[in-house]
Amino acid sequence: QVQLVESGGGLVQAGGSLRLSCAASGSLFSNNTMGWYRQVPWKQRELVASITYDGRTEYAASVKGRFTISRQNAKNTVDLQMNSLKPEDTAEYYCNSRRYLTPTIYTDNYWGQGTQVTVSS
Repeated sequence: QVQLVESGGGLVQAGGSLRLSCAASGSLFSNNTMGWYRQVPWKQRELVASITYDGRTEYAASVKGRFTISRQNAKNTVDLQMNSLKPEDTAEYYCNSRRYLTPTIYTDNYWGQGTQVTVSS
């Protein structure tokens, strides 16, 4: 069983910064992909950023250039540095760990409990 625990959410003014952290424990596979997703009410959860075990990253177009994802494999942690925050970044942010078998098929999919990020205008 894998547990993901997020921290670092909160309230910030537009233009400000926040750093989210996720600590993973349990039986993690060494080749997992970790990511951050976000969700607002009545909308589908969307990918914000992901990072493979060997450091390849992917970002949503809306956050590219503002957010940076990083991971520390020895500590099983993944961070999301969020700069130049906008009101539309307001959402519940979730940490995720999964293991891809092919580019589109994955297994061992785990979620954290979420942390709220609110950006005021």
